[in-house]
Amino acid sequence: MCVRLIAGVDEVGRGPLAGPVVSAAVILDPSDAISGLADSKVLSAKRREALCHQIKESALCWAIGRADVEEIDTLNILHASLLSMQRAVLALSLKPEKVLVDGNRCPDLPYPAEAIIKGDASIPCISAASIIAKVTRDREMLELHHQYPDYGFDRHKGYPTRLHRECLATFGVTSQHRKSFRPVREALKTQDI
Repeated sequence: MCVRLIAGVDEVGRGPLAGPVVSAAVILDPSDAISGLADSKVLSAKRREALCHQIKESALCWAIGRADVEEIDTLNILHASLLSMQRAVLALSLKPEKVLVDGNRCPDLPYPAEAIIKGDASIPCISAASIIAKVTRDREMLELHHQYPDYGFDRHKGYPTRLHRECLATFGVTSQHRKSFRPVREALKTQDI
């Protein structure tokens, strides 16, 4: 039997100090190959946007899963990432025959699954998931920038850059910051509550 419905899964946002972790699951159409798929981190923002649109148009199905800041702080980032990936796979409109997960751990799923280290750079369906997850999270961080314009979320997307750390020190911790992450905990200690 030929396995056809293969879902690729990847997450974005394990390292940031703010915002959700976002995952995507994608089942590509084997008869409609998409050229240029790669790890989202090596693509320009413009190329990611174009590919994201193309993937959404031509994939058999795709879905998003996320874990919010409260879940990250409660569960820890690893378990929140696995939860967001699980949510993405379970939200697919088609049931995959196999799931390929970027990384070294698989979420708990009702389907056969395999973890593939650096799969986002070598497996097209994982690359597609990586692109959708990255574009989705980046858009959410732009929305967060409109809510908190002083923090520079449009530039650093919540990652612990020098600018973000300076903003934390100057303006304090928002409700969208991960309080279980050390730089945020340290900023909370100096912040008047």
